Amino acid sequence: MVDAPPGPSAGPSLSTLLTALREGTTTPRRIAAEVADDLARRGDDGVWITTVGRDGLLARAAHLESVPDLDRLPLFGVPFAVKDTLDVAGLPTTAACPAYAYVPGTTAPAVAQLLEAGAVLVGKTNLDQFATGLNGTRSPYGVPANVFGRGLIPGGSSSGSAVAVATGVVPVALATDTAGSGRVPAALNGILGLKPTRGLISTVGLVPACRSLDCVSLMARSVADLRSLLDVVAAVDPADPWSRRRQRRSVPAPRIGLPPAGDLEFLGDEPMRRAHLAARAALPSVGPVSEVPLAPFLRAGELLYQGPWVAERLLQFADFLATDRDAVHPVVAGIIEGGAAYSAVDVFRAQYRLAELRAEVDRLWAEVDVVVLPTIPTTFTVAEVLADPIGTNTALGTYTHCGNLLDLCAVAVPAGLTEDGRPCSLMVLGPAGADDVVLDVAARLLGEAVTPAAAAPPGSTDIAVVGHHLAGQPRNGELTDRGGELLARTTTTADHRLLRADGDPPVPALVRTADGSGAAIEVEVWRLPVAELPGFLAGLPDVLALGRVPLADGRTVPGLVADGALATGAAGRTVTDITAAGGWRAHLARSRPELALPAR
Repeated sequence: MVDAPPGPSAGPSLSTLLTALREGTTTPRRIAAEVADDLARRGDDGVWITTVGRDGLLARAAHLESVPDLDRLPLFGVPFAVKDTLDVAGLPTTAACPAYAYVPGTTAPAVAQLLEAGAVLVGKTNLDQFATGLNGTRSPYGVPANVFGRGLIPGGSSSGSAVAVATGVVPVALATDTAGSGRVPAALNGILGLKPTRGLISTVGLVPACRSLDCVSLMARSVADLRSLLDVVAAVDPADPWSRRRQRRSVPAPRIGLPPAGDLEFLGDEPMRRAHLAARAALPSVGPVSEVPLAPFLRAGELLYQGPWVAERLLQFADFLATDRDAVHPVVAGIIEGGAAYSAVDVFRAQYRLAELRAEVDRLWAEVDVVVLPTIPTTFTVAEVLADPIGTNTALGTYTHCGNLLDLCAVAVPAGLTEDGRPCSLMVLGPAGADDVVLDVAARLLGEAVTPAAAAPPGSTDIAVVGHHLAGQPRNGELTDRGGELLARTTTTADHRLLRADGDPPVPALVRTADGSGAAIEVEVWRLPVAELPGFLAGLPDVLALGRVPLADGRTVPGLVADGALATGAAGRTVTDITAAGGWRAHLARSRPELALPAR
């Protein structure tokens, strides 16, 4: 067994491997042999439950080398790991409970998509049993060693996936995240963990923890690698009732929400507090910062294990517990059985409370694009967790528990070390669909390149909207019903005016000034199939027309602007200049707050 290194490995990234493979300086078989050698040196280190073995790795690599043009595949020859709650045909799925194990005949879509993209599966990784825990100590297959040593827990439940990436055995891994299971172990091992929008990646073929909240999550050592992985596995799956389409948004200067520093809780860990405050001091260089409340995030998170959602775990495992309770980790069994204490009345009461908290958080997205919190408030050693398994585990989820209940996406971002050498991590949260926005913020924090907005592909067109067609506004369905996809929330150049044409309802309209006066006005850019454009335009109010809208990022796109008669005052309508608000949502927030629906 190899001693834990003092931090994550600087091993080759997915991007580096792909470059080397395509330049011919390495081969899939050479990479596979190196992985097999690394596994042999490490021995039984608690990271893996099942591996495909040296022969399996070399056979897969040889197959890739033998197929013409297969090197054009996006993940050609790249090794990866899979948490052992995701099915792989022919390999046992154990969920870290040997008595529960079964051998599936089909492969989970998320895994299959990576294999179809040319990736090489190394094996199935360890976890807190039944994905119940954030600490990584609740498995009969051992406790993976945290890469920072010091007896620290690896985090869970996706402990094996995090350590497999952090030690450099694989550059990327699939994990899961219901309460923080992908973000907490990433934070504790100094790597990135993306919890995507729920439904963005299919959960078919996943042993559920809480089916209505579960996400397949991604782990890597760079944002670029996370993006490469997400590009492959984000796909609509008709077999997944929670499936959603990816929204490729971008924000040139993301607005960042930060809670007051004094409201943050680090459980007495002053070195972690200082490390966090030092890390978040870099955020003004990423985008404008404003204050947001912390309370709704914390209150929502408390509902997860102090509310009826724990009954979802009982629904999944009740029959197994009834016959094989002795095979289940005692802490895990106690948590799952706790679901029996909740009634239908409790479920509805919690749903009502959650709806209130969601509405409160949703209103924040009119003012900020992301919210940044600590990923974890402190760290624990294995001994500390074993002495207090429930209290320490609850503490680890202080900031992550809210994510899926509030329908957010999030990424854990390495943020340096405490003065005594423990990992610090920032968590970037965004609303559902803002996955690319949170990744952009993560990239800026780490000094990586930000992915530029791509031009509209053939057969589609981008269109800027400013008022009733914004996400969450009354006419947004005219875009979504025609297959529209939200790409970006941004602003115009600073030479525009926003007018409100009075009527029932009043209609906002955009005008570009001839003298360069005005302001930057909030807009959204949507991508629409070209065939749908005539029908969309035919339904516009008579004060709007199609024009050209220059954006703050330098692009000029087609967009909805004021009809010429309105702009010149000849439309016969009372017109009010509302430019000072900076956008339609901000205007509504000032005049009628109940109408200021969030950007989603």
